[in-house]
Amino acid sequence: MNAATTAPRLDIKHVTKRYPSVVANDDVSLSVAPGEIHAVLGENGAGKSTLMKIIYGAVKPDAGEIFFDGQRVAIKNPQEARALGISMVFQHFSLFETLTVAENIWLGLDRSLSLDAVRSQTAAKAIEYGLDLEADRPVHSLSVGERQRVEIVRSLLTDPKLLILDEPTSVLTPQAVERLFDVLRKLADTGCSIVYISHKLDEIRSLCTACTVLRGGKVTGRVDPRGESNASLSRLMIGAEPPKLVHREIAVGEVVLRVNDLSLTSDQPFGTALQSVSLEVRAGEIVGIAGVSGNGQQELLAVLSGESTRASASSITLFGNDVAKQNPQARRSGGLHFVPEERLGRGAVPSLSLAQNTLLTRASDLIGRGPLAWISPKRTATLATDVIAAFNVKAGGADATAKSLSGGNLQKYIVGREIGAKPKVLVVSQPTWGVDVGAAAQIRAELLKLRDNGCALIVVSEELDELFEMCDRLHVIAKGKLSPSIATKDATVEKIGEWMSGLWHTEAAHA
Repeated sequence: MNAATTAPRLDIKHVTKRYPSVVANDDVSLSVAPGEIHAVLGENGAGKSTLMKIIYGAVKPDAGEIFFDGQRVAIKNPQEARALGISMVFQHFSLFETLTVAENIWLGLDRSLSLDAVRSQTAAKAIEYGLDLEADRPVHSLSVGERQRVEIVRSLLTDPKLLILDEPTSVLTPQAVERLFDVLRKLADTGCSIVYISHKLDEIRSLCTACTVLRGGKVTGRVDPRGESNASLSRLMIGAEPPKLVHREIAVGEVVLRVNDLSLTSDQPFGTALQSVSLEVRAGEIVGIAGVSGNGQQELLAVLSGESTRASASSITLFGNDVAKQNPQARRSGGLHFVPEERLGRGAVPSLSLAQNTLLTRASDLIGRGPLAWISPKRTATLATDVIAAFNVKAGGADATAKSLSGGNLQKYIVGREIGAKPKVLVVSQPTWGVDVGAAAQIRAELLKLRDNGCALIVVSEELDELFEMCDRLHVIAKGKLSPSIATKDATVEKIGEWMSGLWHTEAAHA
């Protein structure tokens, strides 16, 4: 055998990357063999995404060497990375919202291909791997989960030698995760190397054959995850095991949010119409909504938050008051706060500081009283600093821009900002998307604390384990219809999985 065939597919030696306020990667070395599925594990802000961007040519290292198939390379940009055979699925998607799925995929492929050919290949690849996509649908009409499918299919169409996946299953259902794992194992069998970033320890132990652990930008361990437990991986990653959630039995109060027979066509050409949706949430309970991405979650969340005021009068009531036509600010004044699924651009303005981003939903706490009311910069910075401290957000202070944070740290900040408002009703979408196990445990504990203090919560998540761990009752949304509620203690993963296909009607008929 020659050196190229025996050399690692990827060999990183002593890579360092410094930013003004942090050393993101500190003398990091990593080796990935051909056909290996290699996990990179670490808490939020550990330097994982920075390292992946260095491999992909999106970030230039300050020191160190990179070898690919035995040859030293200096990858100056993503185009050079793709030419080598490196493809990457980012945690924060790189898609043009005004273009269609096929057009977005076409941009990252060989220009000799026609758009019609890409459209056909996209449809075929989506069917082959069970990743449902409509090639002619505009990206702006897609949910987060559907956008993730676009990124994955785009990468698969490049036939990569090295595929980097940054939190690829964060908004996929268990069934979709298993299909994706089948795809990745098949790719690995062909010799494709996979670098896999995830905070889901069960996934890493099931899928990966090697694991490098980062903490504070440094490599703290290299293990075979198949021989580790979740507890031992947690200790390597965060230095401890995450605390157990305490779910106390409490007496629920009155209905505070009610949706009554809501039917609504989507305002997007490829959206999902809501059909006779009825839902109620009481003070002191968490109601979970499960479902495959793209089944009406976006439309339901829009009318609950006030982003859409197209719901018919009296179809949504808050503390008995008709709020169907009220905007988000009016609903916040009534006690309802909201955490959207999309962090950058919706939950936070990327170019604004964390302090400035508090004004998106907490302006009433920060503006003075009287005819000459003004925003207090000092109070704004203090509020941001308090959220950073309470949720252990790794950031360069209240003046740090939202886009400078890792995905998990920005998620902690947005959730903390809304929890700090002391809402009476909180609607949360994908609360722990891309968040490490320690931070996820903290967010879930804080949501449970809100519930114990009498807040009514709706949690929309595609992580069934999360819903089972936190919620008192569950619904499933499928094709714009909402299932009856079921007490979490009476539900099973199998039953909820069946309901995701809309089979609760069949079940009721046989009851």
